[in-house]
Amino acid sequence: MNFRLMTIAGLALALAGCTTTGPARNAVESRWNGQPAGTFFAQFGPPQSDVESGDMTVYSWKGGYKKRTVPAQYAEGKDGKKGKKIASARTEFLSCSVQLTVSSDYVIRSVHVLGDRKTSTGPSWCDEFLAGDKAK
Repeated sequence: MNFRLMTIAGLALALAGCTTTGPARNAVESRWNGQPAGTFFAQFGPPQSDVESGDMTVYSWKGGYKKRTVPAQYAEGKDGKKGKKIASARTEFLSCSVQLTVSSDYVIRSVHVLGDRKTSTGPSWCDEFLAGDKAK
């Protein structure tokens, strides 16, 4: 009985040491996982802070500041004219905040998006800024 218990415990420890990368949760992850961290920081600017955690380093980065004006929205009126105003025009202040987990060989192992502006249609601001055409 003890031999079985010790075998199971050893197997559990061996499996706990394995690391797997699951499917990317967003476009930023799929673009940057496995890429050199230096490339990311050269393109988007330095991190705000970093914390070492064993052989990994977690970098906090914020950027992509942009001001965007969203026009007013109107209901469909008669004969294709503007109807009643549904939503007023507004200004959105956009930015993106991420945490990059980087291995000792300076390769990005995971990207966690902390702050982002979601849109009802199309990609979020972080997806657009960090994984869009400019990021390639």
